[in-house]
Amino acid sequence: MKLSKLRVYLLLTVPCCLLAFSTLAQKKEKLFNGKDLTGWKIYGTEKWFVEKGELVCESGPDKGYGYLATEKTYKNFELSVDFKQGANGNSGVFIRSNIPDGSTKISGWQVEVAPPNHDTGGIYESYGRGWIIQIPDEKEGFLKFGEWNTLKIRAEGARVQTWLNGHEMVDLTDEKLGAGNGSIALQIHDGGGIKVNWKNLVIKPL
Repeated sequence: MKLSKLRVYLLLTVPCCLLAFSTLAQKKEKLFNGKDLTGWKIYGTEKWFVEKGELVCESGPDKGYGYLATEKTYKNFELSVDFKQGANGNSGVFIRSNIPDGSTKISGWQVEVAPPNHDTGGIYESYGRGWIIQIPDEKEGFLKFGEWNTLKIRAEGARVQTWLNGHEMVDLTDEKLGAGNGSIALQIHDGGGIKVNWKNLVIKPL
């Protein structure tokens, strides 16, 4: 191939390849298929099941901590999930989390899902520093307890942002969090009497 033709070929094909790779990297993925728990793993003895196309978590007889974690790991992503709290409703969405087999001792960072006035959208580090950032009192009213809410999480490097029903809750930069990697995990808090419904779990790797 002559040099001039090669240049034309590269000018035409390289942008197309870059666009294809960019589109692939930004493709959204459904974490929950609405039918069963394919792609997830249960930790603990609490209840996780599918009902009417929704993912449901409930406290079991042991009234302990329970987790449902993705089999895949995600580091940089945008995650959107709808949740509806019943009963106590104390739960959370863990990011970059890891759980040993046969255990419920999770390492990672929880975006809080909690009853009113308990920092839904804040970020907590389990078995570590505890609360990294809580939400100000004026943002507590954005939670619609007993109704469907939309939680959005964006994690890119050391920066993590959360939104609840379209309202920004936190914008955090933390180097330790930025070094983490692991699964997305839903939580049941201990204590019993907890029920949360989930749907529309969609992730977009960055």
